[in-house]
Amino acid sequence: MYRWDFTPIWAHGDLLLAGLGNTLVLTGVALAGGLPVGLALALARLSGNRLMAAPAGLVIEVFRTTPPLVQLFWFYFGLPIILKVEMTPYLAAALTFTIQSGAFFAEIFRAGIVSVDKGQSEAARAIGMSKAQAMRRIILPQAVKRMFPAMMERSIELMKTTTLVATVSYADLLYQANELAQKTFRPLEVFTAAALLYFVTITLVSALGALVERRMAQSGEMAR
Repeated sequence: MYRWDFTPIWAHGDLLLAGLGNTLVLTGVALAGGLPVGLALALARLSGNRLMAAPAGLVIEVFRTTPPLVQLFWFYFGLPIILKVEMTPYLAAALTFTIQSGAFFAEIFRAGIVSVDKGQSEAARAIGMSKAQAMRRIILPQAVKRMFPAMMERSIELMKTTTLVATVSYADLLYQANELAQKTFRPLEVFTAAALLYFVTITLVSALGALVERRMAQSGEMAR
């Protein structure tokens, strides 16, 4: 009979919390960078200019169709060889997940922009707005409201995907859990605690997203 013992977890809980903090930092950085990258890629793909649309489409497809672990290894091991630069685990992870998130957000942005009736853009142009002004003031605000649920879902997926950074020794929650499991010889308890931390964090983020979505719907701002 296996006897569960969470005593070592309580004694070294600060390591898991530190790992969770690193996970949240990496997720935040990837989101902060991925959203503008995604918007830029989406606008380039929708521009109608093949010189912009083709490279943007290539970046989107490459990062959406290749495994994130392969991308991470390429940035960590391959980029230093090609560019002769020093690559830390954090920098490799931040670059990987920023661009990968940007590729996925690009498709969300593109779908949201396309979903807005073309008459909105035509009306904006008719009152003297430039194409850029119409996009910024009329199209994007409506599109973002429609994209909000998909963006929340992608953000949650991003947090779970960041567990891959343990393979390049970035001290995220999973890496710290593995280290603690080897130190305490209690892998079941350690990884159960790590799973609970992920569960609580993602549940809170989901609840916050649902609250924002409901507030937008109640105020009549959410596009139907």
